[in-house]
Amino acid sequence: MTSIGGAEMVDWNLAVATATRLVRPGPEVSRDEARAVVAELRRHAKSSEEHVRSFTGMGTEETHDTPVLVVDRAGWVRANVEGFRELLKPLLDKMQDKRSGTPGGAVLGAVGGKVTGVELGMLLSFLASRVLGQYETFAPATRDLPAGANGGGRLLLVAPNIVHVERELDVDPHDFRLWVCLHEETHRTQFTAVPWLRDHLEGEIQGFLGETEVDPMTVLERVREAAQAFATGRGDAEEDAASDGGRSLVELVQTPAQREILGRLTAVMSLLEGHADFVMDGVGPDVVPSVAEIREKFKERRARGASRLDQVLRKLLGLDAKLRQYRDGERFVRAVVEEVGMEGFNRVWTSPNTLPTKAEIAKPAEWVARVHRKAD
Repeated sequence: MTSIGGAEMVDWNLAVATATRLVRPGPEVSRDEARAVVAELRRHAKSSEEHVRSFTGMGTEETHDTPVLVVDRAGWVRANVEGFRELLKPLLDKMQDKRSGTPGGAVLGAVGGKVTGVELGMLLSFLASRVLGQYETFAPATRDLPAGANGGGRLLLVAPNIVHVERELDVDPHDFRLWVCLHEETHRTQFTAVPWLRDHLEGEIQGFLGETEVDPMTVLERVREAAQAFATGRGDAEEDAASDGGRSLVELVQTPAQREILGRLTAVMSLLEGHADFVMDGVGPDVVPSVAEIREKFKERRARGASRLDQVLRKLLGLDAKLRQYRDGERFVRAVVEEVGMEGFNRVWTSPNTLPTKAEIAKPAEWVARVHRKAD
């Protein structure tokens, strides 16, 4: 619904209010403990810069202009709403121009902003208790949420969620906090050290959004068919690639052109997520004494999943695909580094043409052969 109608179809303030009202409370901590966690996360974020640069060979000695913000769940919601507003603005403007003459547009407009605000708020409330950290690539600066100059983004660390998971896993909290910061700092390094990456990713996303159906009734019909296909599927946590019942609602409402763009986006996101996982584990043994225990328990937590409802929501929203991106991307990075070394792997950042395709993510040797032009 957020992609139907004009800008007034999304009540952004209501989305924030809904999410902050519905989000689960964080773990109980004293005020002194909360302050200590925030201070430690800031220290780890700073120290992670040098660890990541040294391990990857990326970046410079210059200080990143992207701020590090340690936030609670409500702060994460506010930051992401601002990001959505920025990224979706061209699409919503396009919908606004089309809606006046579109069948059903008046009805959708009447329901509009409140409905979409609540829907978006419900989605954000679900995600706000699960995200440990996030590099906001397209974050606009606001009074309460600074961002880097010239679209430099910002790095968010969600303190309540980090504390919750470290307690759930029963791991050393200081090691776990540094381990998380290494992952998120890798994302910050990716975008600050590779100047063209942000514009490339934004272009792909805008291309995807530009292919969105502008006829509200057509979109509603596609959503209805997708929902029915999902409802008749097994609903298992594992993907059934042979049937629509195993695909997410997001995947099912795409046009053919959007599927092509999504294939490229999936490859890029797999690379970015897998690279961050590879770096956090590669740096870990030298600076995180209990990294092996943390990784093992974290993998078990991912595999175990949560409640049945949580599994269904993850499937519906396509979050299972993100978990596969971590796994497949890390396997790609590891295989390439073993074959051609870190310097050879870093050719991936040369230009959009050296990014791996979705097929190459699954078969790293094909990327090595193409980019390094191996005779064999």
